[in-house]
Amino acid sequence: MLYSLQIILATPFVFVFLYLLFNYLVKGDNAVCVVVLGDIGRSPRIQYHAASFAREGFNVDIVGYAGSTPHKQMQHEKITLHHMLDPPVFFKVLPRLLNYMVKVVWQSISLGCILLLVPKAKYIFLQNPPAIPTLAVAWVVCLIRSSFLVIDWHNYGYTILGLSLGPRHPLVKFSNWYEKFFGRFAYINFCVTNAMRNDLRTNWNISAITLYDKAPEHFKKTPVDVQHHLYKRLSQEHSIFTDKVPTDSTVFTRKDVHGQITHREDRPALIVSSTSWTEDEDFGILLEALKLYEKNVQTSTIHLPNIICAITGKGPQKDYYEKEIEKLNFKHVSFCLPWLTPEDYPLLLGSADLGVCLHKSSSGLDLPMKVVDMFGCELPVCAVHFDCISELVKHDVNGLIFSNSDELASQLEDLLQGFPSNRSKLKRLRTGVKMFQDVRWHDQWKKLALPLFTMVEKVKKD
Repeated sequence: MLYSLQIILATPFVFVFLYLLFNYLVKGDNAVCVVVLGDIGRSPRIQYHAASFAREGFNVDIVGYAGSTPHKQMQHEKITLHHMLDPPVFFKVLPRLLNYMVKVVWQSISLGCILLLVPKAKYIFLQNPPAIPTLAVAWVVCLIRSSFLVIDWHNYGYTILGLSLGPRHPLVKFSNWYEKFFGRFAYINFCVTNAMRNDLRTNWNISAITLYDKAPEHFKKTPVDVQHHLYKRLSQEHSIFTDKVPTDSTVFTRKDVHGQITHREDRPALIVSSTSWTEDEDFGILLEALKLYEKNVQTSTIHLPNIICAITGKGPQKDYYEKEIEKLNFKHVSFCLPWLTPEDYPLLLGSADLGVCLHKSSSGLDLPMKVVDMFGCELPVCAVHFDCISELVKHDVNGLIFSNSDELASQLEDLLQGFPSNRSKLKRLRTGVKMFQDVRWHDQWKKLALPLFTMVEKVKKD
């Protein structure tokens, strides 16, 4: 009886010992576990990393939340998706601070269990933010599994938290300390701007490699026949794309008797803005600018075209602004708020005449990927000003930078006057955008990122 009891009590310790031994002996040298504490389908940069790892022969496990459909690149034989359990709905009825605490505990357990159960990987590749609890959980798992922690710094979690709580809130101060403390344990660090790289080195004592966001090859200018079919699909849910006359035409394109598709000479201008509908993107700036544009169309002596403004994305402020848009009685500006598939999103960008970016960095150190996507599709951009936006948008070269709604309205009128017969200013900016297209994501990744993982292997052998 005593002997049986000893066996029962010893079993968990034997299991833990064998698990740790197995994880140290089985290295998983050609494997990487990519972690994002968010919707995998709405995390494009993480998907690009995963696709690049797979193209270079790595076995890739992606850990994150289900939700949006990931890009078809994720259907690679070397890529496996692992979905975390969403926090229970009743957490939302708890007081805000308590909700945050129990959610962190839930995420820590859920993430930790998955990371300990997926096949052993040499690298745990982590997107930051969010920092809590991912940094600490990933670091502990790296210790247990003898893996290398790699952090891809998109922004700082504590600055995003400060948008809603204020910079002096105790939770924001704790998040700042937490992020700096655990961020130093990474073996390799990537970041999205030179400004962030300098800040990490100066204020965090972290050495990082700048790996700019670049659009992959499927982001490109959309041929007119593909545009036509896209508009026909969109018109099934959004009537503003439909021609008033029931023909095979759309508001932008027409098909002649010979079946040839061309742009209409009386078409409106298509403006696209991609937004996450959060505090760091003030959609009110665009709304006020379009109010001024609507007013000026009616009073201007020069020709200004009608505008269709397509705004893509999901987020907490979307419902509020949908109601604000419904109150408007515009005659020359129309809105469309579609949710696009990963395949249709670049097609819409490649069909548009102008992009608008409202992203204001919470830290002043990151760059909006939506502009990268637009540039990949040869689309010039009007972007709101913040400290390091010039690392991406060069004013009057590949786009224009504005500070308020008045400036944006003036830029829209200047670029669109005489449209579509006169598009000289838009074409000049498109020429500047083409220089950005010279380097695509995987080419840059293979040049800057891949050698670092090769170097880790050499250092380890030495």
